[in-house]
Amino acid sequence: MRKRKPAIASLDEVEIRREGGDAIIEYKDPEIATTYFHVGPSLGGMSDQQILDELNAVLRADAEMFASYEHVAVEIPAGRPQIRYFPAGEQWVPRGGVLRCVIDDGGPGGEAVIYVDDQPLSLAAFGRLLATYAGWGMRIAFVPEETLTSEPAIELREPEE
Repeated sequence: MRKRKPAIASLDEVEIRREGGDAIIEYKDPEIATTYFHVGPSLGGMSDQQILDELNAVLRADAEMFASYEHVAVEIPAGRPQIRYFPAGEQWVPRGGVLRCVIDDGGPGGEAVIYVDDQPLSLAAFGRLLATYAGWGMRIAFVPEETLTSEPAIELREPEE
């Protein structure tokens, strides 16, 4: 199961270790992810409470920023490349925040192949492309290939059996 994001905490809810310039903050709640908080050279002179106060300040600032953040997903116009090859990472990466894809079963052993534009991506290559958005969420709407450029109508309900 995926762990929850770090949360504002008190000293009795965490354990703090130091490694170089990093504070490793482990929550006593096993469902909250451990945080590697980079402080730098001043870490050695800080108390656990000071470290936690700094982390809590960052988490509060993030929450305030997110409260006023309005996300606009950029969709690349039809006919323009949606992905590009990133040689340094030896992988394909998205150019925008929306991907129009077609699913095929022509891979080895009937494995899915995902086509973005005319570029076939194995499940592993598509997974690496998706990993460029690690920490984000995504919604997938399956539509007929002929309607890839149209926003589908979406109904919120249980599917019919």
